[in-house]
Amino acid sequence: MTNNTLQTAKGFDASRRSFVLGSTALGAGFSLGLSLPSVAVAQAAIPLKTSDEVDIWVVVKPDDSCIIRFVRSEMGQGTRTGLAQLVAEELECDWAKVSTQSPTAGQNIARKRAWGAMSTGGSRGVRESQDYVRRGGAAARMMLLQAAADQFKVSVAELTVSKGVITHAKTGKKISYGKVAEAAAKLTPPDPKSIVLKKPQDWKIAGHAVHKLDTADKTNGKKVFAIDLKLPNMLCAAIKQCPVFGGKLVAFDESKIKSMRGVKGVVKVNDSAVAVVADTWWRAKNALENLPIDWDLGDNAKVSSSTISNALTEGLNAEGDFWQRKEGDASTVIAGAAKKVEAVYASTFVAHVTMEPMNCVVKVGKESAFAWVPTQNAEISLAALSEASGVPLAQCDVQTMDLGGGFGRRGGTQDYVHQAVAIAKNFPDTPIKLVWSREEDMTHDFYRPISKAKMSAGLDEKGNLVGLSVRVSGQSINAFLAPSAIKNNKDTRQLQGFYEEAGDAQLGYTVPNLLTEYVMRNTHVPVGPWRGVNTNQNGMYMECFIEECAKAAGKDSVEFRRSLMSKHPKHLAVLDAVAKKSGWGSPLPAGVHRGVAQFMGYGSYSAAVAEVSVSASGEVKVHRMFFALNSGHFVNPSIVKAQIEGSVGMALSSIFNEDITIENGQVKEQNFTNYPVARLKNIPKVECVLVPTYDFWGGVGEPTICVVGPAVVNAIFAATGKPQRELPLRKHGLTLI
Repeated sequence: MTNNTLQTAKGFDASRRSFVLGSTALGAGFSLGLSLPSVAVAQAAIPLKTSDEVDIWVVVKPDDSCIIRFVRSEMGQGTRTGLAQLVAEELECDWAKVSTQSPTAGQNIARKRAWGAMSTGGSRGVRESQDYVRRGGAAARMMLLQAAADQFKVSVAELTVSKGVITHAKTGKKISYGKVAEAAAKLTPPDPKSIVLKKPQDWKIAGHAVHKLDTADKTNGKKVFAIDLKLPNMLCAAIKQCPVFGGKLVAFDESKIKSMRGVKGVVKVNDSAVAVVADTWWRAKNALENLPIDWDLGDNAKVSSSTISNALTEGLNAEGDFWQRKEGDASTVIAGAAKKVEAVYASTFVAHVTMEPMNCVVKVGKESAFAWVPTQNAEISLAALSEASGVPLAQCDVQTMDLGGGFGRRGGTQDYVHQAVAIAKNFPDTPIKLVWSREEDMTHDFYRPISKAKMSAGLDEKGNLVGLSVRVSGQSINAFLAPSAIKNNKDTRQLQGFYEEAGDAQLGYTVPNLLTEYVMRNTHVPVGPWRGVNTNQNGMYMECFIEECAKAAGKDSVEFRRSLMSKHPKHLAVLDAVAKKSGWGSPLPAGVHRGVAQFMGYGSYSAAVAEVSVSASGEVKVHRMFFALNSGHFVNPSIVKAQIEGSVGMALSSIFNEDITIENGQVKEQNFTNYPVARLKNIPKVECVLVPTYDFWGGVGEPTICVVGPAVVNAIFAATGKPQRELPLRKHGLTLI
C-alpha cells in the first residue's frame, strides 16, 4: 500500500483538525506538529517513561531481558522481528532475551512522535525505519557502556560488549546490561547523527535467518488478535450495509427483533448501514438477519460488470491528452515498423479476503475514547476515532492489535473504525466489538482496481523493439481516496512500474520510442490498495506483451529482454540470476514449459521463472517457481523467502480464480463458495536467490507478487502457443490444479 494521505473512507482529511504529521528529525526519531497544548493518553498500555528505559527504543530489565519498542504494524510479514534484529544488532544484546512492545498512537504523539511513522504499507515498514531504529539501538548501547565505564571508573574505549555482557579486559570485570540500565537511563543520549552504524557485512543478528518473535504465540494460541479481544461488560455488534454502493438506508423495524435473546439494541450507523448489538456476536448476527430493512438502491443498481467493461473499452479508444511518459514518436514508428504487434489485456476487481474480517473494539465515554484496532496505520485510526466520536484528539488513543491479514485493506480506509465508534456512542463507557461477517467483508471491500490495457509495438527487420505504446484504461485509487494526488486529470500512481525514474517502480526496458497513457474511467465500486497495488496489473500487461513481442521477433524470451536492459543493470542482474537459478535453456521433462518475467516495484528488483504443464482439458500445474530479488539489503533472509512464497499463493489465486463481478449494482460474490481461492495443494515448490547490492533499501512484501502471474502466463503461452490476455484464467478454460 502506498497511500500516505491521512484520510478515512468517509473523506475525513486529518489536516482539517490540525493533525498534521511532520517529519523533522528529533533525537533518534521524529517530531509531530500538533496545534494541541498536550496529548493525554486515555488508556496507556505502557508507561510513557520508566526507570529501565535506556532510550525510547530499548528497555532493559534487571534480568537482562530487552524490550524493543516499535509502532509499525505486524500482519504476519515479520516487520517487528526484522526491526528488532536491526536494533539488537546495534545494541549488542542477547537475541534470546529480546521481546517487542507497541506504544499506542497517543503515546507516540505525546513523545513528539519519537517512534516515527506508524504507517505499515507499501513495503515500507523496515526500509523507511531502518536508519533511525538502528541509531536508537546504537545510542542505547553507547549509554549502557558509559554507565558501565562510570561504575568501573575506566574509559569506555577499554570496554567491549557481547550478548549484553560488558567486559573490561584489563581487570577481567564483567557486568550485564540489566545491572547498569537504570544508570544508563539517566545519561544524555548521544547525537544520533554522530553515530557510525555497522556495515551489513559485519552483522551478526541482522542479515541472518532467525525465527519470528511471535511464531510460538501464534502456534499455541496465546496471541490475541482484535477479533479475539474480550473485555469486561463488552457487547458485540454485527453490521449490514446497503448492498449497492451509494445506496441509502430508508427504514428498519426494530420491533421484530428486540425480544430476541441477548439483543441490546439496533443502531443506525450512518446513511447506508444498520447494526444490531447483543451480548454475543452470533446473537447479534442472527437478529440482524431477521431485521426487516428497507433500502433505496439508487441509480447505481443499473450498473453491471458488462457496463463497466464497456466503459473501459471506450477508454482504450478515447481521444485526448492522456500521456504520462512520452519519448520519441511511438505511434509513427509503430505504424511504419516492419512488424506490428498488438494486444488488449484485462484484469478484474479482486477482494482482499483477509483471514480476519474487518473488526474493531471501541469504548467511548464523555471525555475519552479508546480503540483497539487491527490497523496498518494507528495514526489514521486515531484521527478516525476522534472524528467519529467527537472527542478531542487529546483525549483519544488507539492500541494497534496484530492483524489477521492486511494487504492494504486496513490502511487509509478506516470505515470499520468509523462504524464501531458510531455504534459505541450509543452505549457510553461500554466496550463494543464490531465484527463484519464474511459476506459483509466480501461485498463491502475496497477492491483492487479494474483495468484494461491496449499494447502496441513495432519491430524492425531484425526483430528489435523500436516502438512501444501502452494505454491503460481503468479505475483510480487516488480518485476515491486521495483526489488531491491527481494532477491535470493524470494519475501517475496507476502506472506504477512504468516510471522513468529509478527508486520505486521503474520500467526496466529502454525503448527508443515509448508512450504510456492512463485513461481514468471510475465506477461506483470503491477501490483501494491491494498487495502490490498497480504493479500487479501493469506487470502482467507489460511482461506478457514483451513475451508476445519476443515470440513475434523469433527470439529467446530472456535474450529479448536482455537486449532492452543495457541501461538497467539492476533489472538485468535479477533477470540473469533467475535464469541461472532455473537453468534457463536446459532440457525440461516432457510437457513442461518455462515462462519468465521481470519487474520493479516498491524499490526492489525482481524476476521469476515458472515451470508449468497444461493438460488437454486445460488443467494447469505449476511445478516450480524460481525467484531473484534485490532489495538492496536483507534483514532476515528466511522472512524474505516466506514473503516470496506467500506472494506466489496470493498471485496464483488472483490470476486463476478470483473475480469480483457486479450485478444490479451489487457484488455477486459473497463468500468462498463462489469466490474460490488457491489451496495449499496448488502451490509449487519455490526456490529463491537473493542478490543484495547494499546500496539502497527496497521493500520485500510486495515486489515479487507482480512477476508471479506473467511468468506463469508466459509458461502457459509456451505450452499452448496461445497467449492469455484476460483474468481470471478459470473463465477461459484454464484450471489451477
